[in-house]
Amino acid sequence: MLKHIRNIAILLVILGIGAGYYFTRGDTARLPLEATTGVEPDLTHVRTEKFPTINIAKAAPWGEGEGPVAAEGLVVERFAEGLDHPRSMFRLPNGDILVAETNSPPRTNKGIEGWIMRNLMSKAGAGTESANRISLLRDSDKDGKVDKTFAFLENLNSPFGMALIEGTLYVANTDAVYAYPYEDGDTKITAEGRKVANLNAKAPNNHWTRDLLASLDGKYLYVSVGSNSNIGENGMDIEKQRAAILQVELATNKKTIYADGMRNPVGMAYLPGTDKFYTVVNERDMLGSDMVPDYLTEVRWGAHYGWPWHFWGGHVDPRVDPKNLDHRQYERRPDYALGAHVAPLGLAFSHGQALGKPFATGAVVARHGSWNRQPLSGYDVVYVNFNQRGEPEGKPLTILSGFVDEEQQARGRPAMVAFDQTGALLVSDDVGGIIWRVSREGAAKAATATDQ
Repeated sequence: MLKHIRNIAILLVILGIGAGYYFTRGDTARLPLEATTGVEPDLTHVRTEKFPTINIAKAAPWGEGEGPVAAEGLVVERFAEGLDHPRSMFRLPNGDILVAETNSPPRTNKGIEGWIMRNLMSKAGAGTESANRISLLRDSDKDGKVDKTFAFLENLNSPFGMALIEGTLYVANTDAVYAYPYEDGDTKITAEGRKVANLNAKAPNNHWTRDLLASLDGKYLYVSVGSNSNIGENGMDIEKQRAAILQVELATNKKTIYADGMRNPVGMAYLPGTDKFYTVVNERDMLGSDMVPDYLTEVRWGAHYGWPWHFWGGHVDPRVDPKNLDHRQYERRPDYALGAHVAPLGLAFSHGQALGKPFATGAVVARHGSWNRQPLSGYDVVYVNFNQRGEPEGKPLTILSGFVDEEQQARGRPAMVAFDQTGALLVSDDVGGIIWRVSREGAAKAATATDQ
């Protein structure tokens, strides 16, 4: 009897919280999203929330013949479809595309937090079991559409990042980096992987993605690892080697922190023609719909970007104790704000590719889309111009939009980006199960890009 009453009480609490969200909709933005972008974003509207704003676009995948909208001068087509939650992509030397069909490991969050998390993921189209597979996509005739698909590598553990160095393919599962032998043209790997490095995937492992980037000299791998919490509320012991970019020395398998203080870094890429590499970072939640801007930044050796105590070059998070104020003088300010709660995942540079002006020399970023901002933000692919000094400038330009319909449903969600062998942009859409191909109007399909 007591158990029955307790269950009813819990249900009433949940319904009460749900009703509160329904009627209040949480915090509403007071700034246009554009104000939270650029080199100098507006950082004045900090509003601490006791409960997060919940406003996620319900997944309603594309129908036949439907698709997002490309910017003027560009066209968008289906490159591959029928995929199971496609995320990161990697182009092999022969032009084949590897795609990780992947999702989070089983959610272990307990109580009301876990209930909310599972329902949010289900509504967003991310509540399905991970396929744990990397597939190989082949466009044999270079007509801009995949004609052969192979199950390249299976039975993985929420795989994400991929890198190729001298005949070895490296794959980052959520809990470890593995190495596999690869020969040009292979369509399947059956060899058992060799473990290179363990990664912290301690439950609940909220930020589970692990991207990979090979150093220019092939001696190191960089691994992006997100935090296990919002602001370290579960203690910092659980955050060891998280909220960081790790460096793995391949000769010794030695793993060190390259840079940290980044809540959830995901995609990484080298700025072409330089030895600088960049990442996109998902910033903290529950400081209102206008804060804190997610960002794009160069990753500097030994740099700390403020998490969990501070953000954007020393601004204090009022919820975190101790304040660690003396640490601010050592923290690096991010280079470019991408907007509040836009959830950037994918990053690639357009130099030497075939998008043409005004998208020719900058960063392409997939903004996966908000779940805790009113109104919605992200759900698009944008371009950030880099000037002749190699610095980001101006405001983001939209490359691909229309992922949210008039009823505020997500027809798709852009996840990661890459360029194919012709220089066209590929965008993985995990909700739609599609990879979109964006190219210039009238561009020859078989034209070869001058640089990856």
